[in-house]
Amino acid sequence: MTRTAIIAGSGALPQLLAAQLDAPVYVTLDATPVPEGIAHVSARIEKLGRLFKDLKALDVTSVAFAGAMARPKVNPVLMDRHAMRLAVSLTKGDDALLREVLEIFTDQGFSIKSAVDICPKLVLSQGTVWGAKPSKQDDKDAARAQEVLSALSPLDVGQGAVCAGGMMLGIETLQGTDSMLAYVAATPDHLRRAKGVFVKAPKHTQDMRIDMPTIGPDTIDAVIKAGLAGLVIPAEKVIVLDRASVKSRVEEAGIFLKAL
Repeated sequence: MTRTAIIAGSGALPQLLAAQLDAPVYVTLDATPVPEGIAHVSARIEKLGRLFKDLKALDVTSVAFAGAMARPKVNPVLMDRHAMRLAVSLTKGDDALLREVLEIFTDQGFSIKSAVDICPKLVLSQGTVWGAKPSKQDDKDAARAQEVLSALSPLDVGQGAVCAGGMMLGIETLQGTDSMLAYVAATPDHLRRAKGVFVKAPKHTQDMRIDMPTIGPDTIDAVIKAGLAGLVIPAEKVIVLDRASVKSRVEEAGIFLKAL
């Protein structure tokens, strides 16, 4: 029997993926909760060699990275030769660090599975529209936000942007989506030419096996609080957690969610 290990960060996604697999192995690097009745490996970033031995002993042949993960705090004194490969990348952008992580695991013979490989229903198909019908201005604002994200993509800045009436109200940076939408919510009405649209999309250089953008019910709540008309995501490139709840909140609030 071959098994898949979930390298678990925070949030609901790791446990959701584990529930889709037969005999998964759950790997935690911190105090992340572990589902009951599942094989568990507690690991340290400084001791990747130990982790690789543990996984191979459990017949793990593939790994999936899931959930939010903060940049690790490491003790250089404890780092083994595998972890030392990450030392330089820790000073670079997220994309460079994640590429190095993937390379280390693949060099050890593990294949990498994306969340969508395990659960295809996590993404929306092209043409999906929930809730209200976007206006022509909404479509223009979505296109403008996507244009800005595409221009910033090589700079490894963020995955989200808000445009209202052709004017940019927010661009996601290190603080994340929630902080950006809270900033937009605080924008005075007289600075808005329209309600505005939030666009969430991967960067061009993003490895979708390990770092696919994600939205969920909390995202919808933040969009509503920010007073936006809706949100747009690319089809099959953004994970939608708890889609039934997302859809109902979108419809109840009279906003829209569109997958292009």
